[in-house]
Amino acid sequence: MTNASWLETMRNVLDSYADPAVLVDTDYNVVVTNSSYDFRFGGLKENSPAKCYFISHGYQRPCDLEGETCPMQEARETRKRASVLHIHNTPQGKEHVGIDTIPIVDEEQRTYFIEVIKPILEVSAEPIANKMIGRSPAFNRLVDLIHRVGKTNTNVLLIGASGTGKELAAQAIHSVSPRASKPFVTVECSGLTDTLFESELFGHMKGAFTGATYNRTGLVQSAQGGTLFLDEVGDVPLHLQVKLLRLIETKTFRPVGDSKPAAADFRLVCATHKDLPTMVERGEFREDLYHRISTFPISLPSLAERREDLPLLVQSILLRIAGNVPLSLTDDAQALLSRQSFKGNVRELKNILERAIVLRHDDLIGVDVILQSLNLLPAQDVMRAGQTVASHTVFQQLAQQKLSLDALEQRYLEALLQTYSDKIQVAEIAGCSLRTLYRKLELVNPEK
Repeated sequence: MTNASWLETMRNVLDSYADPAVLVDTDYNVVVTNSSYDFRFGGLKENSPAKCYFISHGYQRPCDLEGETCPMQEARETRKRASVLHIHNTPQGKEHVGIDTIPIVDEEQRTYFIEVIKPILEVSAEPIANKMIGRSPAFNRLVDLIHRVGKTNTNVLLIGASGTGKELAAQAIHSVSPRASKPFVTVECSGLTDTLFESELFGHMKGAFTGATYNRTGLVQSAQGGTLFLDEVGDVPLHLQVKLLRLIETKTFRPVGDSKPAAADFRLVCATHKDLPTMVERGEFREDLYHRISTFPISLPSLAERREDLPLLVQSILLRIAGNVPLSLTDDAQALLSRQSFKGNVRELKNILERAIVLRHDDLIGVDVILQSLNLLPAQDVMRAGQTVASHTVFQQLAQQKLSLDALEQRYLEALLQTYSDKIQVAEIAGCSLRTLYRKLELVNPEK
C-alpha cells in the first residue's frame, strides 16, 4: 500500500471517531483530519503552517518548549496512550479541550500519532455566563481533575474558601458524568435544622407528624439516578452525621413515617470551606463519614492563586450583569483591582463590579469608580484600597515634578483632600494621625 493510500485509509479510521481527530507525524505536521474536525475547526488551510502546535496554540515551536505538556512527546517516549488538558485556539475563541494521543506505526514502520480532541464544554476560556471560567495554570489543573473524576462514580469532596465556585465545580462534575441527563440536586446543609433534616433529605408520609398533611418527596429521592450535592457538609451537626453516614453506606433511606426502606441511587459530591481533618481531631466531625465523602478531594484555588484569570473574570461578570451594554475597565482600574487581596474571591469581585456599574459615569469604568466601589467595603479594606491607588498613583505623578520633600508631601496631601472629603480617611491613607495631618496642613495653609 502506498503512503497516499495508507493516509486515505487513516482518514476513514479517524472518521470512526465522533470527536474531532487528527493524524500527526513525528515532525508535528497534521497530515490527516476527520470530518468532525473539519466541521468544528474548519479543516486544514492551504499555504499555512500545518504544525499541530501552530494550529492549536499559534506557537512557533512545540508545546513542551512553551511550558505546556506535550501529549505527543509523552506518547513517543512511553509508546502508550497519553492524555492532557490544553486550551486551543478555535473559531469560537479559546477553548478547553482534552486530548488523547495514541501512537501507531504504518507498514513502513514510520510512527504517527492519532490525536482525539474532546471539547470540554462545562468550562470556558472566554467570557461567558453560568460556567467556570479561566485560563490560568491553577484553573486548568482544577479542570483536569474535574474532567478525570467526573467520568467515574467516585465520591468527591470540594474544598475551598467562600466564593471560589464550589457549586459550579460540582455542576461541572455532574455535567461530564454518565449521570448528566439525570437531576443535579443541591442540599444546603447549613440551613438544615434537627427537625427538618430527615424530612428534607428523606421525605415524609402524610400524617407522620403534626403539619404533615401530604406525602413529600425528599431531596435524596429527587436526585435518583443523578448527583446529590451536599453543600457545606461540615455544618451538619455531629448527632445527625450518623444518619448521613448510613445513607451513604447502605444507599437506602426511609421516609419519615414509612416503615419500608427505599433504594437510593445517586453520585455524591460534597463541599466545605471548613478544615474537616481538624474537626475530626476535635471530635466535631465523624472520622468514618469524613473518609466516606473524601474519596477524591479537590482543592479549589482562591482568586489570589489565579490572578491571571482576573481580566477574563471581569469581562465575564460585566457581560453577565450589564447584558448588552459594552462595559469595560480602564487599564488603571484593572491594575487597582489586581492589587486587591480578594478574601471573598470571585463573589467579592462580583460585588465590587456591581457597585461600579451603579456608580459609573459612562461605559468605560475608571479608577475613581472602582475606588468608590472599594470604599463601600469595611474600613480596613478602604484603607488598603486607598493606600494602593493614592500612595502609588498620586505619589508617582507628584514625584515626576521634581519637588522638594516638604513640597511633595504638601502636594500629596492636597491631592488626597481633593479626592476625599473625610480628613479621618485622608489621615488613614497617608499613614498618620489626624492631629499630625492638621499640623502638616497648617504649616503652609492655616485655613485648612
